[in-house]
Amino acid sequence: MTDVLVCVKRVPDTSGEVVLTADGDAVDGRYAGWTMSAHEECAVEIAAGVAGDSGGSVTVLTLGDEDSVEQLRAALAVGAGEAVRIDARADDYGPADVAGAIAEVARAREAAGQGFGLILVGNDAADTGDHQVGIRLAHLLGRPVVAGAQEVTAADDRLEVRVGTASGTEVYDVPMPAVLTVLEGGVEPRYPNISGRMKAKKAQIEVVEPGVAPQGSGRLGLRVLPPPESNVEVLGEGAAAAPSLVAVLREIGVVR
Repeated sequence: MTDVLVCVKRVPDTSGEVVLTADGDAVDGRYAGWTMSAHEECAVEIAAGVAGDSGGSVTVLTLGDEDSVEQLRAALAVGAGEAVRIDARADDYGPADVAGAIAEVARAREAAGQGFGLILVGNDAADTGDHQVGIRLAHLLGRPVVAGAQEVTAADDRLEVRVGTASGTEVYDVPMPAVLTVLEGGVEPRYPNISGRMKAKKAQIEVVEPGVAPQGSGRLGLRVLPPPESNVEVLGEGAAAAPSLVAVLREIGVVR
């Protein structure tokens, strides 16, 4: 039986135009809306699969204010059975702070005899792209970690983790308990049905207080890069453009 903790974060929807707050410290989600990242949606799906195959449970956790309950309920609607909110202002917490807060919850559960055999986090935060929380968390807990996991199966207290790379798929055999950072693309997140939404709406959210004051990220600010320049070359009109088109196709190797 594998009990899984999956960690999510309330982030602005960055699928459209990215707008920064007035002070330039964060992505502004007031107009784009809020969601959890695609990495974390996949992490929830992997958690549900691993726990379901082994008869375990899925607990979803976030660090944030009351608004972040929306993301917890989204995870509850697609497979998580319990939810925990660390009551804090997420913008005050850097990657090391977040890892420390999650580690506190994991240790408290373990002390109570309810430890997690697997902890999943998104590969990086969609708003800040820190790429640090999972690695720091594994270090604090003294657990093995694999970054960029896309497919996970569990058997006999071990994990088979598949990671996609530029040269192909790498497969890792990892003992539990372990920490994985999940990269989107390996699984297809499910959509909640009506019964899942109703169950999530009624679920109780456990609220815990962080035990350590945050030190912050040390980030000086964010900036949005200008869109890349694009050039358009008119090859001609009608049949007169055919020779120029063939020349371009030969140049890029489409035809010989």
